[in-house]
Amino acid sequence: MSTYDASFRVWRGDAEGGELRDFTVEVHDGEVVLDIVHRLQATQASDLAVRWNCKAGKCGSCSAEVNGRPRLMCMTRMSTFERTETITITPLRAFPVVRDLVTDVSFNYRKAREVPAFVPPEGVAPGAYRMQQIDVERSQEFRKCIECFLCQDTCHVVRDHEENKGAFAGPRFLMRVAELDMHPLDAASDAGLDRKRTAQEEHGLGYCNITKCCTEVCPEGIRITDNALIPLKERAVDRKYDPLVWLGSKIGRRKG
Repeated sequence: MSTYDASFRVWRGDAEGGELRDFTVEVHDGEVVLDIVHRLQATQASDLAVRWNCKAGKCGSCSAEVNGRPRLMCMTRMSTFERTETITITPLRAFPVVRDLVTDVSFNYRKAREVPAFVPPEGVAPGAYRMQQIDVERSQEFRKCIECFLCQDTCHVVRDHEENKGAFAGPRFLMRVAELDMHPLDAASDAGLDRKRTAQEEHGLGYCNITKCCTEVCPEGIRITDNALIPLKERAVDRKYDPLVWLGSKIGRRKG
């Protein structure tokens, strides 16, 4: 097994401020960035704060920015970089720093609570739901989300504009709205909840300008923009501006 020394710049600090510090760390064949961070902790910076759990790309805990790109450190192989390259590791830029590489991602949990939950169909007991595979194929993709929040971090609506956080749920939770709106058994409309309207008026769907940056960083390969956000935008626009759809919705309300 071959080894080499790699140059790293790692952000050290807390909410009050910090700086990038230089380290030289030994790298072994087959290792990922998280392996190097652990070795750095063990040999040179025992107080380095980093969040991680499964080291298998399924918990979403070890999110950080590697050379400016939001990534899971456990899924970023050292072999993707040149051996002479200096690798910079910084905390997620869109969220407040707690310490070193750990950020406060509670914004995302607040947004999760703002999305109304699945509304079960009336008269169908839990465990008795029946769906055809063809009816769930579109939204099944979204269930792969591991909530690493890389899409939230890279979305420029919140990354570059802190003031938008109050009005914008971000791609992860707009995808959740789309998933529920596509769910064949979701009875939100029967309960008086219009998910397309709330996506536009309460979760900030209109802020998204479909740059696809969220899709590009998703470690699960979910096509967030193409399969969730654009279809949701199309349905929201139809609901609001198509005269026939608008008239049908009014007639439906009177009938109910």
